[in-house]
Amino acid sequence: MNSKSVNFQSTLYDLCTADPEIIDIMVALGFGHIAKPGMLQSAGRFMTIPKGAAMRKIPLEEIVKAFEDRGYEVIA
Repeated sequence: MNSKSVNFQSTLYDLCTADPEIIDIMVALGFGHIAKPGMLQSAGRFMTIPKGAAMRKIPLEEIVKAFEDRGYEVIA
């Protein structure tokens, strides 16, 4: 069973603060802006993964698979 989970309803700020590995996964998926200083503290406080996926036109299924491949349970 997976020991890590990621809740797609939580903000990126909350997710990345709780588990910094999420930043690496998101950057690898094309969300490089969240690694910039200040972005996580500003936009990350209201941005969720589904909202970011829609803005970047990245299929949510691709993001779910990336998290599952790294051993996360995705909570939608």
